[in-house]
Amino acid sequence: MRSRSWQRYLGWTLVCAIVLIAIFAPWLAPFDPNMSSSKVLAPPSAANWIGTDHLGRDAFSRLLWGARVSLVIGLAATVVGMGIGIPVGMFAGYVRGKIDLAIVQVIDIFISLPAIIMALIITAVIGVSLPNLIIVLGLLKWPIIARIVRGQVLVLREQAFVEAAQAVGCTTTRILSRHIAPNIVRVVAAQFAIVTSTSIFTAASLSFLGLGLPPPAADWGGMVQSGFDFMFLNPWLSLAPGAAVTLTVMSFYMIGQTVD
Repeated sequence: MRSRSWQRYLGWTLVCAIVLIAIFAPWLAPFDPNMSSSKVLAPPSAANWIGTDHLGRDAFSRLLWGARVSLVIGLAATVVGMGIGIPVGMFAGYVRGKIDLAIVQVIDIFISLPAIIMALIITAVIGVSLPNLIIVLGLLKWPIIARIVRGQVLVLREQAFVEAAQAVGCTTTRILSRHIAPNIVRVVAAQFAIVTSTSIFTAASLSFLGLGLPPPAADWGGMVQSGFDFMFLNPWLSLAPGAAVTLTVMSFYMIGQTVD
């Protein structure tokens, strides 16, 4: 129990710190993240804490601004996934029968496909932009959410309070919204944090593979990719954004794993 409390507090502390960095990035960043200079690939110094990239831009400033991009993508994609997955999972788990079987088959098909490969294909087809990236990630995450919600509803629909609601003539919509939904809030909250972490990681992976936000966006995955060619000159150009992705993903995951 103490271990779970420690992980919860650490996760929330880190997430709050990252959110504050994202909010106050314009004031915390010492330079404009997209401002080029003649100091190309400069090593870490008092002025440029982790050096400059191949265009002379301050890597530390871009690292701070990258928190905004990652959080927006991760949280927005999770909201899209939840918006699809929760209603579908609740409906499938409650009605059961042939409808449930058909929905489960669709969910299983989506889950069986490699997420990163599907993201690469869809992004390559529809183009790269912030809204497109959010929609693609949301469409990839909803089956996992729907499957978990369905499993919870299958258990709850057999409980006495649901049978009592059915006996007094409550509609399906009322039963789902007033009796079942409040009992799956904690599971949904845990999944929200976990799906956010995986969305951030997937977005960074797409950026590393060249299908993230187009330049000059300060994106952690893109920073790792652009700094990879200069590892021997300044490894921090890749290590710093890579560590930022790892820390953010780990923070959200710890919250999701410790939700009671």
